[in-house]
Amino acid sequence: MKRRTWILSALGATGALVVGWGAMPARSRLGSPELMLPTQGDVALNGWIKIAADGAVVLAMPRSEMGQGVHTALAMLVAEELDVPLARVRLAQAGADSIYGNVAMLVASLPFHPLDSEGEHKPTKIKLAEWMVGKIARELGINATGGSSSVADLWEPLRMAAATARASLVQAAATAWKVPVSEITVRDGVMQHASGQKAHYGQMGAAAAGSTPANIAPKARQDWKLIGQSAARSDIPAKVTGQAQFGMDVRLPGMLFAAVRMSPILGGSAASIDRKTALTLPGVEQVVQFNAWGGGTAGLAVVAKNTWQARQGAQALQVQWQPPGTGAADTVRIQAELLKVLNTESGFTFHEQGLPLKAEQTAASRIDALYQAPYLAHATMEPMNCTAQVKDGKVEVWVPTQVPQMARAMAAKVAGVKEDDVTVHVTLLGGGFGRRLEVDFVGQAVQVAMACKGAPVQLVWSREEDMTHDFYRPMHLAKFQASIDAQGEVSSLRIKSAGDAITPRWMARAAPHLSGPIDMPDKTTSEGLFDLPYGFLNQHMSHVATKSGVPVGFWRSVGHSHNAFFSESFIDELAIATKQDPLAFRLKLLKDAPRYAAVLQLAGKQSGWGKPLPAGRAQGIALHKSFGSIVAQVAEVSVEQGQIRVHRVVCAIDCGTVVNPDTVAQQMQSSVVYALSAALYGQIDIVGGVVQQSNFPSYPMVTLSQAPVVETHIVPSTRHPAGVGEPAVPPLAPAVGNALFALTGQRQRALPLKV
Repeated sequence: MKRRTWILSALGATGALVVGWGAMPARSRLGSPELMLPTQGDVALNGWIKIAADGAVVLAMPRSEMGQGVHTALAMLVAEELDVPLARVRLAQAGADSIYGNVAMLVASLPFHPLDSEGEHKPTKIKLAEWMVGKIARELGINATGGSSSVADLWEPLRMAAATARASLVQAAATAWKVPVSEITVRDGVMQHASGQKAHYGQMGAAAAGSTPANIAPKARQDWKLIGQSAARSDIPAKVTGQAQFGMDVRLPGMLFAAVRMSPILGGSAASIDRKTALTLPGVEQVVQFNAWGGGTAGLAVVAKNTWQARQGAQALQVQWQPPGTGAADTVRIQAELLKVLNTESGFTFHEQGLPLKAEQTAASRIDALYQAPYLAHATMEPMNCTAQVKDGKVEVWVPTQVPQMARAMAAKVAGVKEDDVTVHVTLLGGGFGRRLEVDFVGQAVQVAMACKGAPVQLVWSREEDMTHDFYRPMHLAKFQASIDAQGEVSSLRIKSAGDAITPRWMARAAPHLSGPIDMPDKTTSEGLFDLPYGFLNQHMSHVATKSGVPVGFWRSVGHSHNAFFSESFIDELAIATKQDPLAFRLKLLKDAPRYAAVLQLAGKQSGWGKPLPAGRAQGIALHKSFGSIVAQVAEVSVEQGQIRVHRVVCAIDCGTVVNPDTVAQQMQSSVVYALSAALYGQIDIVGGVVQQSNFPSYPMVTLSQAPVVETHIVPSTRHPAGVGEPAVPPLAPAVGNALFALTGQRQRALPLKV
């Protein structure tokens, strides 16, 4: 997004100042048609920013808030450039128009993409995906919240939009007062001149719409007052008081409620259904059979006057289920198949450097290791839900989603209407973690609503249905081979992994017209392995993509989540094998990667690495880069009464320019707890197509009493902002595993960790 592509657009229908993206067609510059309608009498939503009559700033918010603090961070960018208090920036849902497409999310979803401008270990076969980049960017324009990309993606557009608006307002005031622009100052949204003339933004909105200021640029870094300072989260007060609206909080006149019963066998369907008992229960109105929308599982919904009655009806259904025709999934069999292909197939080479075969032939010794990671569920706090109404040829949905465009497309497909006839209201999300990049539950809700003759219906999954019908993080295996030369140094590193490719499966569900009949290599399966920062002279990283038949999807930090455990555990193995301190060993290999070294050194210093610890405790260290950010963690661990206990986790992060330091610390804490739950307990087992874990007793989470102290230390940076919501997940498991080795002498090569 170059600065020259930004222009000031025309005056909106209700006297609002509009800012759009000049490189887009005129309609896209102004946003969706529905965004131009008046709101609260004097505000029209056009493009990114408008100025209300009272001088408040309204920001078109295209990203979903799922606890990551993005609504506050993006509002801070606008408040900074417009010189208004943060509290004066109001948010309005931006809708599904492609003007708000997430370019960074698009790139992250591609099979390949160049890494950042540092040029650190770029993959070697970029050209295979060049055609796909242009095609998706032109045709899809995904408006999605994911890939830790929201601030990174909107950093330049929002600041430029706000800077353009500010320049136009100041120019309008200068013209009205007949004074030079340079003599006007702005404070808290009020423009004033030494002559005593002053006006707030709302008083100059109409005049500003006709101005065309030159030399527009965002504020210089030294002039920032808000960016880089901790600010209170704007979404917290409403969540504390209960006024915040999540998907399950939606209430509409005449609303009905639906509970689901899906085939317990993944991919299965109902062979016979006995509805009689369910239909006799109080409040139950009907039973609706729904299809396997969006790659999900077919099933039934019981519609009633309240949720409890609907759930009672769903439990009373008598259903005979039949398995899919292709055979039922089984994790024991899948694991054996992965091991077989790992040993027999060469896979796709994502990265190669030097001559690893020659180094292996002259090696004094070799270290081999096999690492494993299981399927994982997302386990969001708020189960899947969607409220839908189909009436008079129109569809309206209220849904906690990360992909409003895809939700709209799914609703239109199910109802048989045009996408322009679907309105999507994005609520707050009670957790996303990638699960709400899927829209299977939207299709279910719309199909059920169609059977309810115009009444709005809220469809809610139980925790058991949610856990057993997820799009799981794939099971993965990885084989490591390292050569040690006569001088005791690592001379080569070879990594081969195997597991289901995620992006092709998701593309087939989300945009089948773009996915194609043949899978392209999926970098999400090998990320965190093919782009290691360590300076081994001879390397080879490959992956064997598989299709297990288990529904798989993006899980918080995706391939990095397990590949970091594999790679950073093995790096520790190499340090021990060469009789070197794990921190010193890594630093020696990072002599050409100063950013990584700085983060690692900060974590080591702040954790007191190498200093005496209380009896029965040990430290482990890990380093990983994902979503543009580098994170190092040191975990302090003990074993108490046969249970692993993590007491303290020190995080150091280089995430580029920081908008809100408090949010960074919060996301480090969130990531550590989420990752620790997976590292200690996370495992989905499937037997005969049936998921064995169904609720938190069998898929536990880390509790408050088990949560470690988390310390966050931020490396100062002037780089473009990078991701924060996911990068602290990958290094946690290896840091804990490495600490366990230091404590017990036993190397953990499989998740979840055990003693």
